Amino acid sequence: MNPRTALGFAAYIVPTFALGFVWHLVLFKGYYDALAMYRHDVIIPFGLLSMAIQAVLFAIVYERLFDRMAASVATRTLLYGVFGAALSWSFTTIAVAAKNVMTSVPSYLAIETAFTIAQWVMVAPLTAWVYAQRRQNSAVPR
Repeated sequence: MNPRTALGFAAYIVPTFALGFVWHLVLFKGYYDALAMYRHDVIIPFGLLSMAIQAVLFAIVYERLFDRMAASVATRTLLYGVFGAALSWSFTTIAVAAKNVMTSVPSYLAIETAFTIAQWVMVAPLTAWVYAQRRQNSAVPR
């Protein structure tokens, strides 16, 4: 993995893992327990592996699509945030609600939609900032 992708990877995995752990296993543990849809012995390494795969792919997508845009950092942040949140929401919220047993689909949709928004409010600006720094550093003559 090149250094640029590694930073994009970190910009996704660090806030996503921290937020995911605290959100699902601490702050809203009772809420998720009431939904009766998760295993009692959550396999954290599987969650981390899933996030690592996502982090690599989202870093590549940012590099290939968003970082190359002739747009401001704010515009790239917004577009990447909307893209990432919509894609994540489709596979972490809608697909899970469609196939998992739970006590309340609307309650699950509400909590996971809030999680996805919180996640991308952190990930999108951090990713755009990381790549903007790399852009500035590579533009400086040596």
